[in-house]
Amino acid sequence: QVQFVESGGGLVQPGGSLRLSCAASLSLFRLYVMGWYRQAPGKQRELVATITRDDSANYADSVKGRFAISRDNAKQTVYLQMNSLQPEDTAVYYCNRPPPTSLPWGQGTQVTVSS
Repeated sequence: QVQFVESGGGLVQPGGSLRLSCAASLSLFRLYVMGWYRQAPGKQRELVATITRDDSANYADSVKGRFAISRDNAKQTVYLQMNSLQPEDTAVYYCNRPPPTSLPWGQGTQVTVSS
């Protein structure tokens, strides 16, 4: 059974940083594009960043230059380094494979940016 376990969220002041981790129990993890998503209260889940098996990354315009996605295939883990956090980054963050091959969602990790 595929499982994603996200961690590393918390409460941070504006301008602060967090590093999220997502441990995936997923066969052939190293072959797949992986993504970080977020869902803010009352809003739809949105794609934040993706990383290919060759470590090529893409970002939503809203996080470009502030967030960095990376992966460790040996640990089957994908990371999201978040810098210069702003209140609008407040959301539950999830990892998954991008559609159309998305898998069951994990619990996510809450990120709250507030002074």
